[in-house]
Amino acid sequence: MIPVPLVVCVLGGWCFVYLTDVLLKLSESYGHCYEMWLGSKGLSLSPFHIRWQTSLFNRLFSRCARINPHALYLWFTSGLVFGLVSMCGSVVLLIRTLQQTVHQMTSDHPQGANQQTLQVVVPGINLPVSQLAYFFSALLVSGVIHELGHAVAAIREQVRVNGFGVFVFVVYPGAFVDLFTTHLNLISPAQQLRIFCAGVWHNFVLCVAALCFLFLLPVLLFPVYYTGAGALVSEVVQGSPADGPRGLSVGDMVTGLEDCDVRTVEDWNSCLTTLTHTPQTGYCVPTHTLQPSWAHGRVYRRLDTSIECCSNNSQSDLCFSYTKLQDKEYACLPARKILSGSRVCRSNADCLTHTHLDTDPDTHSPSVCVTPSLENQTRLIRLTHPPNTQMLFVGYPPHLQYAVSLTNFAPRFGFLNLDLPVVMETFCKYVISLSGALAVVNSVPCFALDGQWMLSALLEATLVTVVTDRQHRELIGFFLLLGGSALLAANVALGLWMVTAR
Repeated sequence: MIPVPLVVCVLGGWCFVYLTDVLLKLSESYGHCYEMWLGSKGLSLSPFHIRWQTSLFNRLFSRCARINPHALYLWFTSGLVFGLVSMCGSVVLLIRTLQQTVHQMTSDHPQGANQQTLQVVVPGINLPVSQLAYFFSALLVSGVIHELGHAVAAIREQVRVNGFGVFVFVVYPGAFVDLFTTHLNLISPAQQLRIFCAGVWHNFVLCVAALCFLFLLPVLLFPVYYTGAGALVSEVVQGSPADGPRGLSVGDMVTGLEDCDVRTVEDWNSCLTTLTHTPQTGYCVPTHTLQPSWAHGRVYRRLDTSIECCSNNSQSDLCFSYTKLQDKEYACLPARKILSGSRVCRSNADCLTHTHLDTDPDTHSPSVCVTPSLENQTRLIRLTHPPNTQMLFVGYPPHLQYAVSLTNFAPRFGFLNLDLPVVMETFCKYVISLSGALAVVNSVPCFALDGQWMLSALLEATLVTVVTDRQHRELIGFFLLLGGSALLAANVALGLWMVTAR
């Protein structure tokens, strides 16, 4: 469900703004001055919507449109081709996304919800509050670049730009350009297409540029940050399983999870996934350290049929199972002491091989493979983060992913901030995601989106000789827009239901 405090804050904030606006406009003393001030600043307010428009950037747009006429012609013609291809591709993608959403709604065990290419984003539900600054700034940058494409393309095609502006609708920021409609109607359909397709084309280019920057980030930061040595801890959630005197601290370098080497954050995620879906790892311990389970209290069976052989009050001991003469035995052992430096195993044979190769025959003690006796899906995991002693984690492995934040970048100098590469990396990922989403959504032949004008200009360019009656062409366009709008609306509605209801 949508967090109530978030809804209250948003509604309360907008009610205060709108009420203040109404009272000032109705005021006999300040009403006229207030409206004059709004007009001079290019501001306008309506329920849940505020916008600002200016002509200050028109000179900048004109300069950009005169840089290299031939290069700009090729540039925006490429955008025209991309826009037409993306229009078809966006419809296919929305149909595929709708099929996936319906399948998840009708399935008793929905899977792959997070693997959808397009997802509805609701702040506070599937967008963490800590990520809101990245989300809104990336969305605003993507919107500005989108409208910059429209403005430069329009001036190049001799269409006047009345102004540029930004707005906030509910909580979502955006941008727009105001074009002179009379000039726009006088140019050819091909010229119109270059203008209408320029927005999604620039979103695509921004997406590719951010992707290249993200890929080259280790090279660009190489003089001050290094990578490949492990996953650096940048944040530990207070009170989480990773917190505590023997847990992880900010600045620790994680290099291993059990026998799985960790060199990057991707390795960390991969190792945790592997440990989640594979049986619990065993450990080779000397047989003389094993004590009968009855020495530590009564053995009992948990609800999931697993065995517990340690006292409930024990904070350091853990119940282990092992095989002795074909029988399964249990022993309560001090986990940290027993597991320190022990080798992982899957059976007793692994420990016999280890003893034969690495132990002095005169002093060796036979070893046996012991496995923690834990509840279903619970794992015992050793985290290596030198020079500190290994951290022992007992729990569901994915919980460890949410307990710590990691980065691939380790500073070469102590005065450097750990969060700088994380901020750059996260912002790039949001730009890639949101700019790509804007390119897809605006390409859809839907009312009030770029796709509406792209489709209209395309029909005028291609059907004028086949369907000579303009009203018939507009009717065809209307039904195509109706279908595209219904498709987009269905995706948004069902996507919202999936996010909020589940």
